[in-house]
Amino acid sequence: MKSQRKSSPTIEVRNLQRKERVNVGDLQRFAQKAAMRCLRLPKRTTSDLEKLPEISILIISDREMATLHRRFMNKSGPTDVITFQHGEIFISVDTATRNARRFGNSLGRELRLYIVHGLLHLHGFEDLDERTAREMRSAETKILGALS
Repeated sequence: MKSQRKSSPTIEVRNLQRKERVNVGDLQRFAQKAAMRCLRLPKRTTSDLEKLPEISILIISDREMATLHRRFMNKSGPTDVITFQHGEIFISVDTATRNARRFGNSLGRELRLYIVHGLLHLHGFEDLDERTAREMRSAETKILGALS
């Protein structure tokens, strides 16, 4: 019997907005390392991260994010990250910019946090209640700390 090796999916980061300058190459290298760190965490029952051959991380505007938020989650206004289990992570650069200022982070650090957040969702983490949100924040902190 062959042992299954956990390999990280191929990750592509695309900047689909023009308002903020984003270092796509840096974010793509970070995302690849973060995915490997996620895979080292205890397996969740519904981990799509292990099964996906590729993941797209798309940096978009608040306007585009609000459209996705309404269409797929029936909620108004933009949000920071939306993750689709088939391997797409949408990140709002406008929300990231506001939150970076609010929390005293650089835009790059805020975007890396959102990348980790989306990858954790693909690995089966949820943040629907206080307990699961706390577990997710802990995993985010661990991964960001290891890669900073």
